Amino acid sequence: MQLAAASGLMSLVLFIVAVAVLALLAGGFWMTSRVRYNEAPRPRPEEQPKLPPEGPVRELRENRESADVPVTAKGDRPLTPYELTNMDSRPSASKERPRWSRGSSGSFGGGGLGAH
Repeated sequence: MQLAAASGLMSLVLFIVAVAVLALLAGGFWMTSRVRYNEAPRPRPEEQPKLPPEGPVRELRENRESADVPVTAKGDRPLTPYELTNMDSRPSASKERPRWSRGSSGSFGGGGLGAH
């Protein structure tokens, strides 16, 4: 019976927890306002980016081919990644867009049914 009885100590603990939560929320708002005050001001309308005089930039679509990996002679040791240069790409002569196989999503785990 004594455990079930209302206790003034329990009410005091709940009140202190509620005050602590309110203090944390108020501190969060205070810190946010300090950070925002120290940030650079937002750009004015005249400082916003403008279109170039020749108009909007158009999209360029082209297929790219990667450079071939150098072939080592038979019996030579294989090249390490450090011996390979930055593999650049070049424009492709083909204008046809590469496609994935029919029924494939084109990625592993993409959720498609895959090729059947």
